[in-house]
Amino acid sequence: MAAAVALGERIGPAVVDLFTQAGPVQVEITKGDGITATLTSPPSSTRPATGEELRRALEALRWSADDLDPAYPPHVANAGNDHLVLAAATRERLADLDYDFDALAELMAEGGWTTVHLFWAESRTVFHARDPFPPGGVVEDPATGAAAAAFTGYLRHLGRLDDGEVVTIHQGADMGRPSLLTTTPVPGDTRVKVSGAAVPIG
Repeated sequence: MAAAVALGERIGPAVVDLFTQAGPVQVEITKGDGITATLTSPPSSTRPATGEELRRALEALRWSADDLDPAYPPHVANAGNDHLVLAAATRERLADLDYDFDALAELMAEGGWTTVHLFWAESRTVFHARDPFPPGGVVEDPATGAAAAAFTGYLRHLGRLDDGEVVTIHQGADMGRPSLLTTTPVPGDTRVKVSGAAVPIG
């Protein structure tokens, strides 16, 4: 998405096709107060996390089972790549992120996960998220369109979201780089539209 925003700064509003390892991704670039990119993800899917995956993830995160919201079961969700999806029971638990980088990196490498998508549900369609990102060599990613798409597919799979319903995801606030992503399930399809902007890093 950031690449599409940067491209939009050069070519203006357009619809572009990006060719990725997950397959072609169409992105619509629009201009208003700033430049916004809206991508359409590859087809989404999800599966329950195994007991061993969950045990090792909680151990690496230094979380307990009581730190999870039982309303949202742990899953590995995909909309082009895999993300472990875990729901924090409280906003405070989400804010207090202090994990074992090496242990989580090892688990993610074994599972082929791109991020661990940690989230707290403010409401049915508004969420706060943090995405540990050891495969990228950083502790945390401030905005993750791929994870947002996979997460939205997960919500729809659980029956918590209708086609066309808009999800708002606040990410990066706890690391001092707040971002805002909106997502919408594509009606009659398993794909997801994800919209957001980008901020240059000096």
